[in-house]
Amino acid sequence: MKLRTDLLPAEQVYTILANERRRRALEQLGSVGGVVTVHELSALVAGHETGESPPPKRCRESVYTSLVQTHLPKLEELGVIEYDRETQTIEVSRHARDVALYTEVVASAGVTWSELYRALGVVSLTVLLAALLGVPLVSAIDPVLLTSLALALFAAASAYQLWINRFSVLRQLRAGRSATLRLRRRG
Repeated sequence: MKLRTDLLPAEQVYTILANERRRRALEQLGSVGGVVTVHELSALVAGHETGESPPPKRCRESVYTSLVQTHLPKLEELGVIEYDRETQTIEVSRHARDVALYTEVVASAGVTWSELYRALGVVSLTVLLAALLGVPLVSAIDPVLLTSLALALFAAASAYQLWINRFSVLRQLRAGRSATLRLRRRG
């Protein structure tokens, strides 16, 4: 696995995240996955802002205008999206993941994935140590069973995270495969 050295600087990520409409647009692009038209994106963002489906035409137009004039060019300039002005299509690029790392939250619980995994690790280790040290009630359970349960919890959390990030993961796999093919052709 190769470590990336071209991460977006924190200042640029904060600039992106400073605007609520830009955050919402990136969130919608990430949830849809693949190529999206500007009209589709503006309808998704406007729907989220108003809570109406379909959103009012005036709101969609306002969102469309701000996306085209301000937000999409900024996101394209920073390499977060690929924006084709001719076809009016948008697709997230590799730097979108850099921004997502700053907003990575398990939605229903309000904690980050790293906090969730850290808590699972600490709780699992504490319970396992308690069982090995003979703490009443906990020591009645086989340590192998406790370890298996902890590993199952980690696997379930990982599977859930992969599922909700499936479009990003698939895109990265495709990009990695394309890069490998290009390298083979050169060499």
